[in-house]
Formats: sequence, C-alpha cells, structure tokens
Amino acid sequence: MKYDLIIIGTGPGGYVAAIRASQLGMNVAVVERENLGGICLNWGCIPTKALLKSAQVFEYVKHASDYGIQLSEAKADFPAMIKRSRSVADGMSKGIQFLLKKNKITVLTGEGSLDSANTVNVTDSNGKATMYEAKNIILATGGRAKALPNVPIDGEKVIEYRKAMTLPTQPKRLVVIGGGAIGVEFAYFYQTIGTEVTIVEFLEQGMLPREDVEISKEMTKIYSKKGIKVLGNTSVESVDIKGKEVLVKVKDRKTGNLSDIACDIVLSAAGVMPNIENIGLEKVGVILDKGLVKVDEFYRTNIPGVFAIGDITGGPALAHVASAEGITCVEKMAGHHPEPIDYHNIPSCTYCVPEVASVGMTEEAAKEAGYQLKIGKFPFSASGKASAAGDKSGFVKLIFDEKYGELLGAHLIGQNVTEMIAELVSIRKLETTGHEIIKTIHPHPTMSEAIMEAAAAAYGEVIHL
Repeated sequence: MKYDLIIIGTGPGGYVAAIRASQLGMNVAVVERENLGGICLNWGCIPTKALLKSAQVFEYVKHASDYGIQLSEAKADFPAMIKRSRSVADGMSKGIQFLLKKNKITVLTGEGSLDSANTVNVTDSNGKATMYEAKNIILATGGRAKALPNVPIDGEKVIEYRKAMTLPTQPKRLVVIGGGAIGVEFAYFYQTIGTEVTIVEFLEQGMLPREDVEISKEMTKIYSKKGIKVLGNTSVESVDIKGKEVLVKVKDRKTGNLSDIACDIVLSAAGVMPNIENIGLEKVGVILDKGLVKVDEFYRTNIPGVFAIGDITGGPALAHVASAEGITCVEKMAGHHPEPIDYHNIPSCTYCVPEVASVGMTEEAAKEAGYQLKIGKFPFSASGKASAAGDKSGFVKLIFDEKYGELLGAHLIGQNVTEMIAELVSIRKLETTGHEIIKTIHPHPTMSEAIMEAAAAAYGEVIHL
C-alpha cells in the first residue's frame, strides 16, 4: 500500500502533521501502537490538567467561606478524581479519531519502524507484520519518563507520571524527585487533597529550576506556606523499598549531610527521554546527535524522505512545539515556504496553583548576553481583578533591552497566567517595544492589565503601584 506520507506516532506532533498534510492534498497514514493522541492527550497535558482542576475546585470549596458561602465539610474523592481525569482523556482521544477520519487519514494500528527510506513495517498486537510504502516518512514517536540510574521504577513504590494518574488509593506521604513542571504539578495535586509531599530537586533552584530565579523563589515561598517541603540543591542517593515504608536517602549538596525521608510512594519526575529505540534508525542509517535525531530547520534527517519532529529531536519537549514542527515540516514537504520556528520565542507553562508562564530570556541570561536592561514588575497584590478573585499571589516581570525597547523576556506567576502568555509571545514576534505596550489599552478589570503596568514600571510610568 502506497501513501504520500506515513507518520509514526499520533501525539500532538504526529496527528497535527497528518491533518495539515491532508489539507495540503497528501494521502496520509499514521501508525499508532496505543491510543490516538499520544502521551499528551492520554497521559500528559490533558488528564493532568483534569486532576489539577479537581484539586483546585476542592481548594475553592475548602475556602468557600472566604467568598461568603457556607458549606459543610468537603472531602476529596480520590477514585472519582482519577475516573474523571481518565474520562476527559478518553474523550479527547475519541476527538482525534474523529479528526483523522474527517481528514481521510488512514490509521495503522501497531508498532511502526523504518524498513527503508520509503517503507514502514507495522507489527500488530498478534505479531503480524505488514509493509507500507510512502514517498515521505515522519518519525514522531515522542518521549517517556526518564528513570534515574539509582532510582529504578518498579511501578508500585517508585512510579512515573502515568502511574501517578491511576493510583488505586491516595498515598499518605509522597516524595517527588524533580522540581520541574511535572513534579510541581503533581505535588500541588496530591498536597491539596491531603497527601504529605516533599519535593527533592538536584539543582539549587528547588522549584522550576529552568525559570527566572525570582519565579523559583516565589514558588518555593508559596509551596512552603502550603505545607510542601522543598529541598533544593539535594541529590537522591538511594531508595529502599524493602520495608513497609519507602526510605529515600538524600544528600544536601552544599553540606554533604545525609538524611532519610520516609514515604509511601516515590514519584520520579526527573524529565523525559526520547523514544528512539526499535524504530529502524540504525537500519536506515539516520544520524543521532547526543541521543536525539539530528534534523535541519525543516526537520529533514540525513536520509532523504525521512523526517523527525517532537521530543526525539533537539527542541523543547513541549506539545505546542511538536505541533508547530509538524506543520512546518509538512508545509515545506508540500513545496510551501514556511518560516523556520524561532526557538527563542517558545512559551513555557506550568499548570500548578499559582500558574507559571514564561517566554524568552531570564534576567540572568539577558545580563550574561551583555544587554543593558530595563526591568518592570507588577504584583497581583495591586490588581483589582486578582483582589476580586480572591488570590493576589504572584507578579508579572518584563525584561527589556534598554537600547531598543525590545522585550527580551517575560515571566509570570499567578492565577491564569498561562492564558496571558500568548500576548507576550505575540509582542516578541511582532517586535513590539515597551512604550508600545504601555500605550496599548488593556481592559479593566483584568489580570492582563498587569502586563501593561509591568511595562510602565520598567519605564518609570506605572500608575497603580
């Protein structure tokens, strides 16, 4: 069977690329071994947000009296929360099935691998292998949880994110290894519904170490106040699962002191690794670079007709990046002239409470790059909308180049800031200056006013501070 394009993997890179290719007139097939939508829709982006919303609603109910509402005691129904999360994920996967059918895309169920530069071997669950031919092939196999060498994942006492979304019972004590987005989000969910949580992060910035230092400090302060223990600059030396309780041995990297943390379950949230095994890379001769598929700006590998997008390449392992790469890849394939993706203008979002969103350079990175800076901050404690909503935590921080007024970086922490970051991504894309932001009228009362006010603060023109 011959196709113009076969895509191995149907995550947010693969299925989006497939739909765009179909729109461009290609005869497309996708290969999927599990559920349509990949990790993002089934085990990542979507079901985790459903769990976080359940926790947030529970938190609202517990503080209902703050809003003038009297309720009897609220209780978290852990199995019901898990069930709702899975239902949301299943609905999204069915939605992808509809979209692929609507766009006349063939779904090939099984394990896909390259047999040559224009043939894909698909092996179904019964072990039957079928060969399919295509003019072009895109590898979009995504990533999986990275296991630390000294913390093997057994799926019972040491788990990864998939298991964390389907536990049969709520743990009383949880140790989260890794203070990145995955670790921080699960820490919020479990602590909010009553689990005692400790976060252990290797890097000195214990919370969200890739974010601006001020964001990390603010998150650490907020989480500590909530009752989450945050151990930054700390390594996990070993995990003992032999007894009834799990013992996590940690070392303070500054002092060298060792200590044990007792818990019921350890969640390994130390990042993701690419799914590059058993997909035929060696057989066809696709070149890797530092364990990732090497591609050019339009996602072509060294083998003509073979492309790669998403977590198996060198870009940020984010769903929206994979989708953008898929679209760029197939548009170039179809003879269009897409603009290469600007990886310096990729928004990053963490969906805990408060939320965190950022784009561009941190203050430290901007200084190291030699820029003279104008920095403006506006706290949500001065926001009328935040006060009315009942959560004034967080701030907006904007970093400008003093010479030209270019927005070098934006860093937000607060309620719903993941819905605000796109404005700042657009501002950077359009090369809008700080003065133009100040003169752009923002609606009142909204959280987004803080963007205008932060820009004004950078230029000494802030009104409400």
